[in-house]
Amino acid sequence: MSPLQAMVASYGLPRLLITGFLLVLFILTPFVDVDLVTQITNIINRFSWNAVLVLAMVPMIHSGCGLNFGLPLAIICGLLGSTLSIQFGFTGPLSFVAAVVIATPFAILLGGGYGLLLNRIKGGEMMIATYVGFSVMSFFCMMWLLLPYSAPTMVYGLSASGLRPTISLDGFYNQVLAGFLEIDFGEIAGKLGISLGALEKLVIPTGSLLVFVLLAFLMWAFLHTKTGTAMTAVGSNPTFARAAGINVDRTRMLSVIMSTWLGAIGILIYQQGFGFIQLYNAPNNLTMPTVAAILIGGASVNKASISNVIIGTILFQGIVTMTPTVMNSAIHMDMSEVIRIIVSQGMILYALTRKVKGSK
Repeated sequence: MSPLQAMVASYGLPRLLITGFLLVLFILTPFVDVDLVTQITNIINRFSWNAVLVLAMVPMIHSGCGLNFGLPLAIICGLLGSTLSIQFGFTGPLSFVAAVVIATPFAILLGGGYGLLLNRIKGGEMMIATYVGFSVMSFFCMMWLLLPYSAPTMVYGLSASGLRPTISLDGFYNQVLAGFLEIDFGEIAGKLGISLGALEKLVIPTGSLLVFVLLAFLMWAFLHTKTGTAMTAVGSNPTFARAAGINVDRTRMLSVIMSTWLGAIGILIYQQGFGFIQLYNAPNNLTMPTVAAILIGGASVNKASISNVIIGTILFQGIVTMTPTVMNSAIHMDMSEVIRIIVSQGMILYALTRKVKGSK
């Protein structure tokens, strides 16, 4: 095998093609009158919104539970935290803290039940997880209308009951992390009285990135502890792990609870960057992009790392951000949704065909 073939095999042909396509989009920007710095800012923002949701995939992959297609369950926990935080009257940054605190017990309780279910159907986790996601989302489509919410900023005006599909976070935790220690080169240039040219359009949401770095470091550190090593052993070879005295079911349940909690926190971070809470069918819209992102990063259904999360989120969000702008300017046709579907569904199909089954 030549060095080039070895590099392609190591990096992965699908990821190489996606990376190449993204680079072509970057190269084309000056030729189609697209502002490159603005696009980079958008990619950084979208990365900061989505990275924790992608990170939520790591624990379940390590424990052998596969890709978490039941992510809507975790998102529902975050939505309960955010809506109840507003219902209880919290405002400003305190509303974000309250949302995290409220979402945590929901994530532990529902994640524990989810883990019990997955322990009963070993080998078919991803299929059952998909049904769990759809079922929970459909159930809460009814509950958002029936639960006794009364905050005027959330309920329908005429009936004074039932939550709206989209709830603004103005006055609550909108941009609470993104605005923390934010680096705005345009503002810096104004204060210094100098010109930074196109760089003045670059804005870095430092707070959101720092939260991701903290959670990613904690995940990396956990995976290097005794419990984290046991979790990896369970995912690699559950028979060997059981023979070594590891409680396989308990370890798998812990991974599901961790994944559910990270998903709940991830949607809160997504909301503060986006500026809205989206209910009803919205949780399902994040499942495929999140799964695709970690697969694009090089993960498989039984192996994932923090670098897979970072690379995959950058590549996927880069494609989603750059494609509509560049394509619209170049050919005056919006193909962003088509390319997003091809990339996300194609990567999931590719990963599933590469599944390596360990002994059960």
